[in-house]
Amino acid sequence: MLVLTGALALSACGEKKDDTGAGPSITASGGVDQGLVAMVPDSIKSDGKIVIGVDSSYAPNEFLEADGKTVVGWDRELFDAVAAKLGLKTEWVTSKFDDIIPGVQSGKYEAGVSSFTINDERKKAVTMVSYFNAGTQWATKKGNPAGIQPDNACGKKVAVQKATVQVEDVQKRSKACTDAGKPAITIDQYQGQDQATAAIVSGKDDAGLADSPIIAYAVQKTNGQLELLGDIYEAAPYGFVVAKEQSRFAKAIAGATKSLQGDGTYKKILEKWNVQAGALNDSVVNP
Repeated sequence: MLVLTGALALSACGEKKDDTGAGPSITASGGVDQGLVAMVPDSIKSDGKIVIGVDSSYAPNEFLEADGKTVVGWDRELFDAVAAKLGLKTEWVTSKFDDIIPGVQSGKYEAGVSSFTINDERKKAVTMVSYFNAGTQWATKKGNPAGIQPDNACGKKVAVQKATVQVEDVQKRSKACTDAGKPAITIDQYQGQDQATAAIVSGKDDAGLADSPIIAYAVQKTNGQLELLGDIYEAAPYGFVVAKEQSRFAKAIAGATKSLQGDGTYKKILEKWNVQAGALNDSVVNP
């Protein structure tokens, strides 16, 4: 959820229809796949649920319902449907984004579902299952009063969420500035994407960058106070996260995702949240 104040306060999406246009959760057709169930580790199967770490500040992918407790969003709906194919329920635990992968490694979480871009560094630490494609895009105040551009942000203040791939992106841009004898970019890193978005709206920062569906949703939900800046670039897949040694479980998750892609459930969930542009036709372990 974008936690903004006053006229910018946003409603969340959930079981009841609200101003986001989201209706009831879409459930998978076809029921439980017993062949995939057999691939789920007994340690996870024993209590019938998957404990999932999630950063619930990343609307519309994963964020909090108006009660401030319930995790909603298309990422949740999709993985709930994946879990159902495996005969499992889900338990969503809100966490700091940069604590989720260590939590999966330690066994605190049995999976991480939080818009993790798949990259080599993360694949060294955990096993990842592809399910969506997203790029990076920038946004700024309506009318771009600071005159900022993604390729010309030297000396400007830029908002970004901590531990995301966008941090390294803007750090490289800042180094290019200083290498050319220009002022560095001031990089303001925020714990949650909601805080980064609010910093752009308030004018504290000149612009910000995030995953393409996230920044587009922010622009949509701030009543015209933000606008997109430049094109989407460096598209890469998101991955569900499981422990490094859980390759068989990862294959089960990939199989369940493929089943949802095949029966139309996957498409319905993405279309409901208007993120179908990032749809994939396959799900792969550690692509």
